[in-house]
Amino acid sequence: MNQMIKNKLEILPDHPGCYLMKDRQGTIIYVGKAKKLKNRVRSYFTGSHDTKTQRLVSEIQDFEYIVTSSNVEALILEMNLIKKHSPKYNVLLKDDKSYPYIKLTHERHPRLIITRKVKKDKAKYFGPYPNAQAAHETKKLLDRLYPLRKCQSLPDRVCLYYHLGQCLAPCVNEVEQETYKQITDEISRFLNGGYKTIKKELQQKMVEAADQLEFERAKEYRDQISNIETTMEKQTIISSDFIDRDVFGYAIDKGWMCVQVFFIRQGKLIERDVSLFPVYGDQEEEFLTFLGQFYLQPQHFKPREILLPDSVDASMAEQLVQTKILIPKRGQKKDLVQLAEKNAKVSLHDKFALIERDEERTIRAVEKLGEAMGIYTPYRIEAFDNSNIQGADPVSAMVVFINGKPDKKEYRKYKIKTVEGPDDYESMREVVRRRYSRVLKDGLPLPDLILIDGGKGQIEAAKDILEDELGLDIPVAGLAKDEKHKTSQLLFGDPLAAVPLERNSQEFYLMQRIQDEVHRFAITFHRQLRGKSAFQSILDEVPGIGPARKQKLLKHFGSLKKMKEADLDEITGLGIPLPIAVSLMEKLKE
Repeated sequence: MNQMIKNKLEILPDHPGCYLMKDRQGTIIYVGKAKKLKNRVRSYFTGSHDTKTQRLVSEIQDFEYIVTSSNVEALILEMNLIKKHSPKYNVLLKDDKSYPYIKLTHERHPRLIITRKVKKDKAKYFGPYPNAQAAHETKKLLDRLYPLRKCQSLPDRVCLYYHLGQCLAPCVNEVEQETYKQITDEISRFLNGGYKTIKKELQQKMVEAADQLEFERAKEYRDQISNIETTMEKQTIISSDFIDRDVFGYAIDKGWMCVQVFFIRQGKLIERDVSLFPVYGDQEEEFLTFLGQFYLQPQHFKPREILLPDSVDASMAEQLVQTKILIPKRGQKKDLVQLAEKNAKVSLHDKFALIERDEERTIRAVEKLGEAMGIYTPYRIEAFDNSNIQGADPVSAMVVFINGKPDKKEYRKYKIKTVEGPDDYESMREVVRRRYSRVLKDGLPLPDLILIDGGKGQIEAAKDILEDELGLDIPVAGLAKDEKHKTSQLLFGDPLAAVPLERNSQEFYLMQRIQDEVHRFAITFHRQLRGKSAFQSILDEVPGIGPARKQKLLKHFGSLKKMKEADLDEITGLGIPLPIAVSLMEKLKE
């Protein structure tokens, strides 16, 4: 603990608020909240902690805090700060799943569609359906029951749906708004849990049609009833009030929390969500943070009612999510919460071995790598590789590994602009200069370690740019390969020497994964560029193909292979004159 932290700990206030932990680069790595800032923040720097909390504390070089007027305000502020800064040690719900909704459009001639985006367009949205198949089956059923239009834009003639009785054909018929209102009201009633009433009405109509000897009509009603039973009654009813609700249960063990969410829609348990993450503070506070973040995600729709375990402060949760919160004490709802908690315990037990194994391959491998190299733990590693064939289409690629795992959204590709011929050293100088000039200009996070796929020359080229031109002090190491083109050594230090890594250690395997990944990324980019260049060069050699025709061919075919497979009619169909198309095919055969 440095002196600055000691001084700040002495003056911490005895109030609720949020605290922001920072690493040596000033990056916010953790955001937390506390009922009493003085007690909570001091606890990080006193006493013993588990391994993951020790890892967090070892990175803290400074902290800030914000005082709030209440615990709820602190919780809301914490959620907003996590969303703004994305600290690596916080619970970050990066799940990009978006659940489908059934949408009843607000148009002159309304439609039923499946969508994953909820907009403020006066349409009615029903769902979400965590089970996408259930959403599509329900829409198919409604399409059979209610004759709304299916086409996106009105055609000039009736379609097959009209002849099947599944469309009113507004393209040729005038449909009254009252008719649409009646249909849309029935659809709304159906999707809000009233399908049993509609089923009874259809049964009555079927009997009446049969009594009047209208057997074809009675058969249609019978089929509609069968469709309702097949689609809507597959699952057992677990709640007779048909209220949409979410049921939460959680379990905690060895500093990890598992949260299970049951989605109950129209009285049925249709899907569940499982989240597993490390916790650093009070388990109730961590759960409330999770709950708030859960409903910040656009794919998680707030139901009419949320059921929570009795260990949670209901009033605080209600203020946080702005919907009805229940803490059931007995009966069916209590059983549902207990079932969610039981599932959370089982999931936590089953996943723990996998978590341990994953940590051994990633974060612990990174820590051991830092120890072996004698540097700060390289939580962020950036690796570079060059690729060219005899100097043609030279490129470079960079991959990023954070906490021992690839972060593909951070990958970058570079076309070499200033180097003529196959010169790996100058190519490395150019790409390192471009990368870290941009990092400094935009205030992006600096890496803890830079890896170069190459030997002494490439390493020295990178260090020249970093130290002499940009004034950066970042460890640079090289990944050497053996005669079989496999990772053999990690070169580091002054003078350069092989870092002693056991060949069967996780840190050595991590180096292999990084080298293989950056090589794959660079080669893939080079092949794409080379293929495009070859394609363009052939088109340039055909008389009569100028920039406009070249662009048209590139856009349509995209590759030499597809163009070779095309026939003469397909090429002339793009507006290429016959003589030019013949010349092009002859050139392709060469």
